[in-house]
Parts: sequence; C-alpha cells; structure tokens
Amino acid sequence: MGIKKFKPTSPALRQMTVSTFEEITTNEPEKSLLEPLKKHAGRNVRGKITVRHKGGGSKRKFRIIDFKRDKDGVPGKVATIEYDPNRSANIALIHYVDGEKRYIIAAHKMKVGDMIVSGPEADIKTGNALRLKDIPVGSIIHNIELKAGKGAQLVRSAGNSAQLMAKENDYAQVRLPSGEVRMIRVECKATIGQVGNIDHENITIGKAGRKRHMGIRPTVRGSVMNPNDHPHGGGEGRAPIGRPSPVTPWGKPTLGFKTRKKNKKSDKYIVKKRK
Repeated sequence: MGIKKFKPTSPALRQMTVSTFEEITTNEPEKSLLEPLKKHAGRNVRGKITVRHKGGGSKRKFRIIDFKRDKDGVPGKVATIEYDPNRSANIALIHYVDGEKRYIIAAHKMKVGDMIVSGPEADIKTGNALRLKDIPVGSIIHNIELKAGKGAQLVRSAGNSAQLMAKENDYAQVRLPSGEVRMIRVECKATIGQVGNIDHENITIGKAGRKRHMGIRPTVRGSVMNPNDHPHGGGEGRAPIGRPSPVTPWGKPTLGFKTRKKNKKSDKYIVKKRK
C-alpha cells in the first residue's frame, strides 16, 4: 500500500501521513468472526490508574484470526482483504470449499481470488501453511508456531518475515526479524511469504489526537514530576536525575538495562542472540 500526504492546512497535517488502503476491498467485516473487545486499561473500580498511558480510544471489535491453520487439505479462496484495528497487518477472509469462513493474516501481494491451502501436500506458495519439515531451507516465512498445534506466535506484524536457515534432526533453525537465530521444532507450522502492509512503518502519526484514538494517553517525563511521584522528580528548576542511570517510577534501571532472566529455560534454543 502507498502512503498519502496532506496539504499543510494546519500544523498537524504538515507531517501527518496515512495509508492509501489500496489493498482493502471492503469496510464490512464478517459478523460471524467478530467478538466484543473489553478494555483492560486505565483506572480500576477505585479510580486508581493501574495501567499507565492507556485509556479511551475508539470502540472496536475483535476479529477471530486463524493462527493454527489446522484445516489441512481443504482449499480456500481469498474473498476480501480487510483492515483490522487490533493489529498492524491486514487480514484476509478465506472462503473454504466446504463452506467455512476464517480470517488469516494477509501476506504480501496476496489478492482477492487467490487460492490457499495448508498441510503437508501444499505447494510452496505465498499464503500456504506447512510444517517446517516440509518447507525448503532458505524460504521466507511468517506466522511461526513455537509449540506444534498452539498457533502462530512469532512474526505476525506488518512487513515482517523470517528465514528458514537449516534443519537438523527434530529442530529447524529460523532467523527472526530481530536477527536472532532460534531452534524451533520441525513439527511447528509456518506460512510461506512475508506479512503484508509493508508500508506501515513509514506512516507518521502527525498529531496527538491520532494517538488518543488508538487508546494511548500522554506520557509525562519523570524529571518534571514531584519526588513522591518519580525518583527523577524534585529539585529547584531543571535538575539532574542524581543517579548513575535513569530508573523507572518504581526504581528499576531502564534505558538499556537487560530484563531477560539469566539461565532461562529457552536459552538453549537460541543459536545466535539478537542484534
């Protein structure tokens, strides 16, 4: 999809860009695949903020996405490409030949009328889902499972892709978008191709109101707070933080401090750490 700019008729529009939504074919989602989406942010019943920087935003409904791709051997036709307010990637509505309808993450260059299928007999074609053992080494993939049958957990956001680097015994080595090379069991499924909506990273929000529509509230610097609100707060005028490194409101180190646990069980599956 392309990026649309505006005439700077106001300061907000000078930098703001939006997607042209050329790939989107309908504004009406499939009602049978919608669920209510309750908000879990902001204040609790006592009026105390329990989740910072979140609240408000446009009302939306959740689209049920098929991350498992467990309908093996049944071809499906791409009926529509739709916008999903809950994720950066677009979604595709699939009409299977047996009459069932499901949403999947839309792959790059996927279009209405394309046929997709999952299972060991599927071709190596964009949108098809196979086990890692059935995918050739070097293939570009997305929607990768970490546990067979649980559903895709990795590489699901707009424009992302991973590469199958090698296969040995029960494990495959996959290079993730972060640069990390990780071992994943060959029984896990993945989808061929790159996630669509690759121009998403080039969009400029442009104004505070768009962030509020997304349910994101303003973030205030700790250095302008009072000492009882933040460790950086207090002092006469502008004051340094008075610590060797910046900290969170709860005193934990931040800005580069590593939070991953040492000796984590999954460390043995990481062949090369991320950049």
